[in-house]
Amino acid sequence: MPRPRGLSIGELAAASGVNLETVRYYERIGLMPAPARTEGGHRAYEPEHRARLEFIRRGRELGFPIDDIRALLDLSQSRAQPCEAVRAIAADHLATVQAKIADLTRLEAILAETVSQCGGSADPSCPVLEMLEGAA
Repeated sequence: MPRPRGLSIGELAAASGVNLETVRYYERIGLMPAPARTEGGHRAYEPEHRARLEFIRRGRELGFPIDDIRALLDLSQSRAQPCEAVRAIAADHLATVQAKIADLTRLEAILAETVSQCGGSADPSCPVLEMLEGAA
């Protein structure tokens, strides 16, 4: 039997740097279009599928939520929308990232202070445990 055209789901996943189950999930939620099927019923992915999956992977690596990636994909396909729409999505995400960084910076300061108070001795009093218990 001749080899089917296109990539198998495993080949697509490996080439795109994602898990095979992730490809199936993205198809299930409509983020990835369903590929054509071979006569044997196997998925046969085209280069457009790989490009789309890599777009999604890069978006997820940058922390964009699925709904934002869906909107960005739509905007990238239509090209009729001005860059302003993409900028708005990215600006909202930037604000979220900046808020998380601020939260992590505060957490770092709290943990650094608490750890610095901990002598690591056999003393039954432990600043880290006291902080976690709410006593500090």
